[in-house]
Amino acid sequence: MVWSILAQILSFLLDLATVQRRSNQAKDLEILVLRHQLRVLQRRLPHPSRPSRWEKLTLAILAIKLRDLAPGLRTPWCQSILLFKPDTILRWHRQLVRQKWIFRQRTTPGRPSIAGEIEDLIVQLARENPRWGYSRVHGELCKLGYTVGRSTIRDILKHHRIHPAPHRGRQSVSWRAFLSHYRHQILACDFFTVETLFMRTVYVLFFIELGRRRIHLAGCTRHPNLAWVTQQARQLSWHIQDSTLPVPFLIHDRNTRFCRTFDTVFRSEGVSIINTPYHAPNANAVAERWIRSIREECLDHLVILHEHHLHSVLVEYRDHFNHRRPHQGLNQQYSVPVLQHSGKSRVHRRDVLGGIIHDYYRDAAWQFGFSHTTGRETRETKRWTGEPIDK
Repeated sequence: MVWSILAQILSFLLDLATVQRRSNQAKDLEILVLRHQLRVLQRRLPHPSRPSRWEKLTLAILAIKLRDLAPGLRTPWCQSILLFKPDTILRWHRQLVRQKWIFRQRTTPGRPSIAGEIEDLIVQLARENPRWGYSRVHGELCKLGYTVGRSTIRDILKHHRIHPAPHRGRQSVSWRAFLSHYRHQILACDFFTVETLFMRTVYVLFFIELGRRRIHLAGCTRHPNLAWVTQQARQLSWHIQDSTLPVPFLIHDRNTRFCRTFDTVFRSEGVSIINTPYHAPNANAVAERWIRSIREECLDHLVILHEHHLHSVLVEYRDHFNHRRPHQGLNQQYSVPVLQHSGKSRVHRRDVLGGIIHDYYRDAAWQFGFSHTTGRETRETKRWTGEPIDK
């Protein structure tokens, strides 16, 4: 008890001697530090909690300022901090300094970001063309009007895990992609029969271009003899002579109606004849598929009266098939080009074969097409009616 009283008296005398040596500014700062700690202590007594960020900031600034006024005396400013250790105050101050220099930048440094549309186009070009390198893709984008750096193309392809051109080009090519190049060089032909109202059989001969799915209707007859078949071959060979139908190969099955003179007419024009194997209709699948289309879309919904009636039906369906019908085997393409129109233009319907088939089109001020006689593009100022261009 006696020693405790003596220690308190000695501490009081030391504090009195220290206070006498300090300036008025240091005394004022020490009073502020003590008052601030008293407020924190009063707040913590009913509800114990850590000091807030602003309380740490105030206490750290006052302690550092008090230390700067008496740099040679560590004891006075350390004794003024009663609730926390001096190292804690210094750590708070270092954290405040770090937070001062950490701020969010208003603008993103570096180049502007690439639009999602351009990025998708770059990925599409790389995947559809496995032999194209970064420079080739860059040149194609420049042709389309996009300004993109070569390094940007490289980074985008790496982000999508697309290998460079030498490794990407080693991918195997499917037979469908390999043989699609030769489809424009092949013409196919076949027969199919139609039963009239009085159960008379009419034979129909047609030719189809595998590349464009374009139908050339040779004719229909009840008696497909040697002379009739040879004459139809001569009429089609005239188009080959005029270079409007440049096909070096002709496919047909081993039907006896395709006589030797039929093949001779085409061989004289430099066309090679390819006979399909026996009992293999899939070898002439495009022609067989067109027979199914004309039956399901047209002939199965009509009763053919006679040969002339059948010919008029076939001609009307042929014009619709060649010019206005989308082809599933060609990714829904068709011969008539897509016209530019406004979103407010009306959609009209044109009936084919009396309404068995419906054809839809929009209003358009200009009509563009391709002339098969002159080989040049034509333009007409008449209203679009869905009819094929014949100029």
